[in-house]
Amino acid sequence: MATQLKNLSDFSGTTIPSAAPFSFAIIAAEWNTEVTLALYNGAYQALVDNGALPENIQAHWVPGSFELTAAADMVLKATAVDAVICLGCVIQGETRHFDFICDAVANGLSNVAIKYSKPVIFGVLTPDNQQQAVDRAGGKHGNKGIEAAVTAIKMTALAKTLGI
Repeated sequence: MATQLKNLSDFSGTTIPSAAPFSFAIIAAEWNTEVTLALYNGAYQALVDNGALPENIQAHWVPGSFELTAAADMVLKATAVDAVICLGCVIQGETRHFDFICDAVANGLSNVAIKYSKPVIFGVLTPDNQQQAVDRAGGKHGNKGIEAAVTAIKMTALAKTLGI
C-alpha cells in the first residue's frame, strides 16, 4: 500500500498560494466527532497558516456526512465564500450503507461545485475501520483536513486566475 509508511499531508515540495484574499466555509459532520474535529482543526489551522483571516472562515456543523451536500449548497446560495471544504468520516460496516452514503456524498459535492463554479472540496474519509480514520485525521498518515484546506486554497487561486 502506497500510504503505509507515508505522511500524506507534507506539502514541502509544492507552492501554496496565499489564502489572504479568499473566504472559506468549513462544513464538518458531527458523526464520529473524534475524527471530524481533528479534520476540522487541521483544515482551519492550514487556512490560517497560509494567510486566511479567521474572520473569513465560517464553520458549520451538520449531523452526518450525507448532509454535507445540502449544507454546501445552502452555504453557497446564502453567502459569498470562495470555497467550501466538506469534512466527514464514513467507516465501512457490515451493510451496504457505506456504499450508498459515500457515492451520494461524492456525487453530490461534485454537482454542487459544478452548479456554482466554485471549489467544493471532498474531505470525507472512507476507511475500513476507526484506526485508519484516526491515522488520517492527525495520525501517522497526516491530516486529510490539512490536505482539503490546501486543495481549497489552490483551487480558489486557480478560479481567480481564470476570472471566475
